[in-house]
Amino acid sequence: MKSKMLAIALPVALLAAASTTAAAKGVKVELKDGQGNSVGTAKIEPMNTGVEVKLDLHGLPPGEHGIHFHQNAKCDAPDFKSAGGHFNPETRQHGLQNPQGHHAGDMLNITVGSNGKAKAQISNNDVTLGPSTDAHSLFANGGTAIMIHAKADDMKTDPSGNSGDRIACGVIQGK
Repeated sequence: MKSKMLAIALPVALLAAASTTAAAKGVKVELKDGQGNSVGTAKIEPMNTGVEVKLDLHGLPPGEHGIHFHQNAKCDAPDFKSAGGHFNPETRQHGLQNPQGHHAGDMLNITVGSNGKAKAQISNNDVTLGPSTDAHSLFANGGTAIMIHAKADDMKTDPSGNSGDRIACGVIQGK
């Protein structure tokens, strides 16, 4: 009887370990614009609390842009509305400056240089790369998306900070 239990438990344990290992290393996501052109990558890595997003971007309009995690692992061009709203497992209002709390997917703005390029690091303490059963995991419900918007996020206006059109999107899914 013990050997049968071990035979069942071992593959489950190995599967869990493989998922944990993939999440522990992080995920690399390619972002594309509305015409399907690559505009760079986001490397999302776990931290003690939350994740760190390392961006290496090109071909974007210069200026300040909002960036968020969105609730669906879909990036259907040209408008990326398939990604749904901001990742918000606690059903809060939008904005890092909102006194009633903010979406888990809300992040600080990024700045793209006059050459259309940006390298940035952003921390988000409200999401994880944990198992898909964790409501705050970017892998929950089949995954999420990372989105860059046309304008800066004002950090308070619900539902999206007046950040404008969605101009680049990348799908985040576990392996």
